[in-house]
Parts: sequence; structure tokens; C-alpha cells
Amino acid sequence: MGERAVSLEARLLVTRPAFTLDLALEVRPGEVVALLGPNGAGKTTALRALAGLTSLSGGHISLHGAPLHTLPAESRPIGMVFQDYLLFPHLTALDNVAFGPRCQGVPKAEARAVAAALLERVGLAERAAARPRQLSGGQAQRVALARALAVRPELLLLDEPLAALDAHTRLEIRSHLRRHLADFDGVTVLVTHDPLDAMVLADRLIVIENGTMVQQGTPVEVARRPRTDYVARLVGLNLYRGVADGARVKVGELLLHTSEHLDGAAFVAFPPAAVALYRERPDGSPRNLWQARVDGIERHGDNVRVHLDGPVAAFADITPAAVADLDLTPGRQVWASVKATETHAYPA
Repeated sequence: MGERAVSLEARLLVTRPAFTLDLALEVRPGEVVALLGPNGAGKTTALRALAGLTSLSGGHISLHGAPLHTLPAESRPIGMVFQDYLLFPHLTALDNVAFGPRCQGVPKAEARAVAAALLERVGLAERAAARPRQLSGGQAQRVALARALAVRPELLLLDEPLAALDAHTRLEIRSHLRRHLADFDGVTVLVTHDPLDAMVLADRLIVIENGTMVQQGTPVEVARRPRTDYVARLVGLNLYRGVADGARVKVGELLLHTSEHLDGAAFVAFPPAAVALYRERPDGSPRNLWQARVDGIERHGDNVRVHLDGPVAAFADITPAAVADLDLTPGRQVWASVKATETHAYPA
């Protein structure tokens, strides 16, 4: 693609009667940033604003120092992969990919040569003559990516790029897509509500809730230190906010001993697998111990997830054998404990 120093800097402000998006974005050249959040958080609105498909109520967008928000959508140097790919049904895969360069005035033979090279790059050279209805979901996704790259974009936008795929295809295409994004030296912004897509594809996550950024960082940073209940659920952690005093954090009426020393407002997190359950108060009384009521029981992978209600609401992951051994049913009183070494605190 050639060496081009491309960077995105934006303040996206979109105001609607019942919703406001207010998001600041900075993306470095070659970086893949995922906007992650629940449905209705504003992720797709942000992507459409970058593309020029949704008007800004305020703010700005600049790409390598030049204003982008003043340009109409068709004049912006972007490539976009839509959730449903939106391939032209009457065109072959080759002509779908060549369509963008042709619109830019590239001669037909040259545009088709560019398209053929991109189809080969995404592993679809042998499907060049196929029409979209003859392609599998994974093949259509790769044609859509090739079409987006064919216009030599400086900004690549992907809206739920794997959502239309079945689980098996998704696994394969996710790893392919990661490799293609790594080869792209422009700016990539993708939208997803799937944490695995975000963790695998992105260098950095920006978590959006209710139209604003609530957390950002590398996938590892976000997974280790969630800052909202939504993120904690995504990465599978129990999360609480309390007040730290050394190696202890007061969460409501419960005092939790942690592996870190802090003072002041703090988050405490621990995985459901770290929670041990007992019918009777255990001997030796672990330091992090509380009485709870079983609120619900559900299968969770190979284990069972127990929903606990008590001084704190918590999830505990235990084996089916343990459920039988403890004779767990909704409403039953149990003792719950988690080791201090598994209980992590960080500043709120």
C-alpha cells in the first residue's frame, strides 16, 4: 500500500431528541481501534459520522491534519465494509472490487487488474467470476474487504464485519481479517458488540455506553481492569466499587482483602471461577467470606454458573458435580469465599 503517515483526530457530536453521541477519537497510523459497546450505545452512529453518512451536530474530523468533516461522503478517502456487505448482486466478485477504482476514474483494465490482485490477496482468485449469491458468507466478507481496500483508502471503517457469519466460519475469517488489517498502513476503526472480535482484531478498544467513552486501552488492559458492569460482564469478572484502605476494600457492608495495597476509591474484581461455595461455614474461615442466597443456576460452557445474592451480587462458576454435592437450588443459603490472591483492586 506504500508508506503514508495517516492519523485520525475527531470529536464526534451527534445530537438527537433522545440520544447524544459525544466521542473524542485519536487513532495512529496502522492502528486498529474497535468501538465496543451494547446495542444503542452509539457505535454505528460514530462510524456513520466518520463516513459522512450521518451529519455532525458539532465537533470535527481531521485525517492527517486536513479537515474531513467538510467533505461529502463520496469525496472522503475511506473504504467501508458494511455488516451485510452490500455487494452488487448483478456484478461478479471481480467487478464488485473494481467498482470503486472505476468510480475514481481508473481505466477498466487497470481497475480489474487491481481487483484481481486484491482477490488473490484475500484468497479468492478462483472466485473472481462468481456473483454474490454463489459465494459463502465468509467469501462475501472477503470480497467486501477487498472492495473497501481497492479505493486505496486512508481510513478503513468496518461495521460488525463478522456478525453475518456462522460460528465456525467466523473463527476462520476472524484470523484472516486480522492478518489483512495488520498489512493496512492507514487508520482502521471497527464497530462490534462481540468482545472476542474486538480482542482479536483491535490494537486498542474504546468502550462506549450511552453515547460516551467509558473506558479505553489495549485488550489486555480493558480485560484485566474493567471500569463498568457492562465491561465486567463482557470479560467475565465480578466487579465492585468501594473504598480501599491498604489491602482491604470496603464494598457496602463487606470487607474484601485484596492482593494490592491502595487508598481511596477503588474497583475490586475477581473471576467467577475463583468463588468457592460451601453449605456450612468453612473451617479456618477464609478472609473473604460471606453468606449468600442462590438466585439462579445456569449452564456456562462445561461448568455451571451460580447467581448469588447477598451483601454483594456475584457469579460463581462450579462443576456440575459440585452443584449436586452442595444440593444447590434457587433460594438455598450458602457461604461464598474468594482468596485474597485472586481478588484484585485498582484505582476507581
